[in-house]
Amino acid sequence: MKKSLCLFSMLALCLSFLAQPAQAQTRLSYSCFFPPTHVQAKLAEEWCKEVEKRTNGQVVVDFYPGGTLTKAPQTYDGVVQGMSDIGMSALAYSRGRFPVMATVDLPLGYTSGKDATRVANAVAEKFHPAELDDVEVMYFHAHGPGLLHTKKVPVHTLADLKGLKIRSTGNSAKVVEACGGTPVAMSMPDSYQSIRKGIVDGSFYPVETNKGWRMAEVVDYMTETFPVGYTTTFFVVINKDKWNSLPKDVQQTIRAINTEWTAKHGAAWDESDKVGREFFLKKKGKIIPLTDEEAKAWHDAATPIIAQYAEELESKGLNGKEIVDFTIATLNEGK
Repeated sequence: MKKSLCLFSMLALCLSFLAQPAQAQTRLSYSCFFPPTHVQAKLAEEWCKEVEKRTNGQVVVDFYPGGTLTKAPQTYDGVVQGMSDIGMSALAYSRGRFPVMATVDLPLGYTSGKDATRVANAVAEKFHPAELDDVEVMYFHAHGPGLLHTKKVPVHTLADLKGLKIRSTGNSAKVVEACGGTPVAMSMPDSYQSIRKGIVDGSFYPVETNKGWRMAEVVDYMTETFPVGYTTTFFVVINKDKWNSLPKDVQQTIRAINTEWTAKHGAAWDESDKVGREFFLKKKGKIIPLTDEEAKAWHDAATPIIAQYAEELESKGLNGKEIVDFTIATLNEGK
C-alpha cells in the first residue's frame, strides 16, 4: 500500500511539472546595412548567436545583413516603426537628426576605431541625448580615421580638392566643404557604382572600406588626411516596446553582451584598417602623404567647423560648449 502511494505521489509530481507552461521564446529580427562578408556584419551575427546562447534560447535573433530588411538610411526609423526589432546603421545618414551624437563625428583627428568607439559610448552615457528617446540603445561603435580617396585625380594639396565632387555624410560633408570640395550625400552601398561611373570623384571613408566594401577596385589614390581625421558613429538599437517586453534577467544578460561587443567592434575597425590598406596597395592604389605645411593647411581649414558646431548646438537649446569640450577631452584621454 505504501509502495503504491509513493508511486502515485511521484507520478502526480511529474505530471505537475509537465503541466507547467514552457518558458516563452521571443524571436527578434535584426536589420544590418553592412554586407554579410563585412567584419562588422559578422560581429553582429555573432552577437545574435551569443544572445541566444546566454539566454538559453529564450531569445532568438534572425539576422538580415546587406540592407535586405531595411536600407541604411531607413534602418533607425525601421526599428522605431517595428519593421525590424533591432537595427545597425550610421547616424550620419540622418543628418541633423542626432545633434548630440553627431559631435563625435567631427574632424577631431581620430587615430583609431578603438578610441572613436570609446568616445561615442562615453558621449551617449554622459548626455543621454533626447534624440534617442524613441529607441533603446544597445551600444555604439565608430570607425578609425576617415581619409580622402579619389579616382583619377591625385590630391596632394588642399587646392587640388577644389571643384571635386566627394561623397560624404554627416560632418564629413562639412570637412569637404571647408576644404574646397563639393560634398555629395550618399550611403556607402551606393558609393561603389557612383565612383566607378564618375558621378562623384571620390569619397571620404576609413581605410577598411577599401576591402570591406571593395572600394579599392574603383579608386586610385588615398590622401593621408589625418589632420582632419573624422569618424562615423554606428548605432545598434532595439524597438523600445520590444525591449520592455523582455524579462529583466534577459535584459541584464543582453547588456553584459553589449559591453563585450562594443570592445570587439572597436578592435575590429582597427584590424580591418590594416587589411584595407593592404588590399588598396594590392590593387595598385597610391598613397599620398601630406607635407607638414599641407597638414597644417588641412587642419586650419577644418578647425572652424568644431567651433561652428558648438554654436549650432547652442541654437538648438543644447549646451554646445560642454558637449564639444567633453568629446574632445574624452578623445584626448586615450592619447
